[in-house]
Amino acid sequence: MPVTITTTQTDDDLRGLLALQRRNQVKNVPLAVQQEQGFVTLLYTFEQIKRMHEAAPSVIAKDGDEVVGYAITTLPAVRAHIPELESLFQLIDTIDYQGKPLGEYPYYVVGQVCVGEGYRGQGIFDAMYAHHKSLFQDRYRLFITDISSRNTRSMRAHERVGFRAVHTFHEPAADESWTVVVWDWQA
Repeated sequence: MPVTITTTQTDDDLRGLLALQRRNQVKNVPLAVQQEQGFVTLLYTFEQIKRMHEAAPSVIAKDGDEVVGYAITTLPAVRAHIPELESLFQLIDTIDYQGKPLGEYPYYVVGQVCVGEGYRGQGIFDAMYAHHKSLFQDRYRLFITDISSRNTRSMRAHERVGFRAVHTFHEPAADESWTVVVWDWQA
């Protein structure tokens, strides 16, 4: 059965997304695999992912009933409920883009993206982002996320689909450098 690109629709979809997230969380991925295949940093609770889903469904890739990829839709309206992302939203409010702060544009955030082991390199990443664009380009101009500077695979993949770096910063608490990237659907 081919992989299908769709959106989260049920609690089982959300639980499948979270299970894939846990398997690919940086603490659960050996360093050599992180360097070659990438990793995710945040772990959301079921309540958080449910709130994000209720604001707008996330794009997922499914193989039968199994979630094998996801690109989490995170609207600014949920920022108060996702403290792990509040600093990113605050930063977005201030980064200059074409003469005004990013936060003044109609935008939303990729709360995280992941393609499961065994499914990478098959175009699923690009297909999930193309689905995002088809769902949301009439409501938003900018699609924004930040990527760990160590996650070179993710950086290359985001650049390939159309994201461009607009800002870099260091997060002292995590001792991690990040790059904010934007996909401008009007560019």
